[in-house]
Amino acid sequence: MGGIPVTALTAEMERPALWQVDDEVRKFGNWILVWVVLANIGFAAMWFSGAPPRHMEIVYAGLAGLVVKRMPFAIRYLAFVGILTFSTLKFVGGLFNLDMSSLFYSLQFFAEIKPSNSFDYIAGAVTIFGVMILAFKLLRRDTDFARPWLIIAAAGAFVSLAGVDLWMGRDMRGHYFRAAPEGALFGSATGDSGFAARADGKRHLVLIVVEAMGLPKDNPEMAKLLFAPLVDNAAVQARYDFKRGTAPYYNSTTAGEIRELCGRWGDYYDLLDRKDSGCLPNVLAKKGYDTLAMHSFTGSFFKREQWYPNIGFAKREFGMDMMKAGAEKCGGVFPGACDRQIPKQIAAKLKAAQKPTFLYWLTLNSHLPVPSGLNLNVDNCERVSAFLKAEFPQICRQFAIYHDIQTALADEITATDFPDADILLVGDHMPPYFDRHHRTQFDPGHVPWLYLRRKDEADKGAAMR
Repeated sequence: MGGIPVTALTAEMERPALWQVDDEVRKFGNWILVWVVLANIGFAAMWFSGAPPRHMEIVYAGLAGLVVKRMPFAIRYLAFVGILTFSTLKFVGGLFNLDMSSLFYSLQFFAEIKPSNSFDYIAGAVTIFGVMILAFKLLRRDTDFARPWLIIAAAGAFVSLAGVDLWMGRDMRGHYFRAAPEGALFGSATGDSGFAARADGKRHLVLIVVEAMGLPKDNPEMAKLLFAPLVDNAAVQARYDFKRGTAPYYNSTTAGEIRELCGRWGDYYDLLDRKDSGCLPNVLAKKGYDTLAMHSFTGSFFKREQWYPNIGFAKREFGMDMMKAGAEKCGGVFPGACDRQIPKQIAAKLKAAQKPTFLYWLTLNSHLPVPSGLNLNVDNCERVSAFLKAEFPQICRQFAIYHDIQTALADEITATDFPDADILLVGDHMPPYFDRHHRTQFDPGHVPWLYLRRKDEADKGAAMR
């Protein structure tokens, strides 16, 4: 009887093996699409605008994908969501110079902020949610390839992508994840300016830490405008001597507070249940000063109502107290009292003081992102600089807030009934812009300060002659 030729039968038997190779490649492609492309595309889209380095997160995603590629869908999807969440948190930590432990600790305060007031945060949330939905669909495809050369190719893909990420961020090294290394040389505005040494009981001392006030770098317009409402004011010049400088910074706002108030690197965690007698408020209290801390946001945020007393602040006032005293509410991601109206309250407190006072104020409204509207008075920021409005619109809005604070401060401290006081303004950290265009306008390692030293009577007499 006739039959299939042996050669044809052999070819037919070999055909499934060829189809198997094609099937392996298809599975490999499914895997690449999820664990190399989808896991990183949202972050890679910001390579050209600037973003924290995340080469290790790319490697972690690839390794996780290889480990779970043959596991059930539910495990693969949970692994993807976990990697995406980790990558997002690391990205945010990089922007705000927070390590993961600090960032996780900060998450407990998330309910106190309003990210919905920022388009940036909304866009980021929508992108992440969209990636998760797409991953839910794509991970239902088979990704269980097994051929060794395909596994090597997968590793090569995510390692190569990590290398690209490292190369793309080569000019932004030092701008992210700034934690104080062991033995880092310490510096602070309160120490270097001589501000703390003026505590002789004859004058008030006012320390103002300005949220996200960075040191301009290679930008003459920003350098000129930074303290202009004070240093270019003839009335301020007549009453105060100026001294300017810079201070190194690490980490975020609370670390900047510890730098200026306690004269050391660190953060507030170890102050929640212990006192530090070496912090400036405690030192000044022992010299007979009243001590008052003011912050335009809530006292529960970063537990300031808890650790401020432990460093020596006998009195504390927060956003609600300031609004009850007449300040308007300003919006943003961190809605609170309008900073531009607080100098008037500071002046009133010092005029009513019965003894020398150390008054500390941490501002709020210049916290990034600074949105338009919301009573922040930033929509027409060209009033400060048409150049910044055209070239750096986000910086323009932030400088409008600096300008309003300093203009209000100048009005108060030049009034004839404003008492003798030394005033020090200093930034906590550079503004954490995510895009290279804005972020590179600031020094990545230093913040500026301006010391207004009240002229003695002899100084004023010499100035009049």
